Amino acid sequence: MDLIQDLTWRYATKSYSDKKISEEKLNFINTAINLSASSCGLQPYRVFVIDNAELKAKLGETSFNQQIAQSSHLLVFAAYNTVTTHHIKNLVELTAEKQGVTVDALDGLFSSMDSYFSNRTDEQNKHWAEKQTYIALGTALIAAANQKVDATPMEGFDPELFDELLGLKDKNLHSVVILSLGYRDQDKDYLANAPKVRIATEEMVTMIG
Repeated sequence: MDLIQDLTWRYATKSYSDKKISEEKLNFINTAINLSASSCGLQPYRVFVIDNAELKAKLGETSFNQQIAQSSHLLVFAAYNTVTTHHIKNLVELTAEKQGVTVDALDGLFSSMDSYFSNRTDEQNKHWAEKQTYIALGTALIAAANQKVDATPMEGFDPELFDELLGLKDKNLHSVVILSLGYRDQDKDYLANAPKVRIATEEMVTMIG
């Protein structure tokens, strides 16, 4: 289907039905996230896909967003707390494997990346990693729209609760943003049939020749 039609169709769903997403559609969205653009190719985040109803309910207890518990699946985008030499070494080794070259041939890549991140503070690298998660989030939203799966991106959640219940600190991660997936409840969602509201493209975009 045409991408512009997909994006016109989607909106931040406010109420979900109890219909579940198929494994095929979920795998499509997950694969799209994995293929998302990522600075340096480092992918400094991980995504947790939650189907467990009890866990979703616990995660949503302190939030005003009912979509957390209602969702078919809840995606949690979690960024690295630090960017380490180990992360860069893993990327270089994977690049060598995928591109059919030796690790030694990529020594320049390793050295430049390791030097860049090592000369920044942990807080700077943490903030960089957090921003990268939003690129992946955008890809997830587009992929969901392509599959006619409703989605709601949210920052209105308790990150400390999420980090605790998902054991993220032990994984050197922290939750940044979440995305509920499912199908809109046509009767209960006041936005389900509302026209999309956006300013004109000409107002948004300035063409510079």
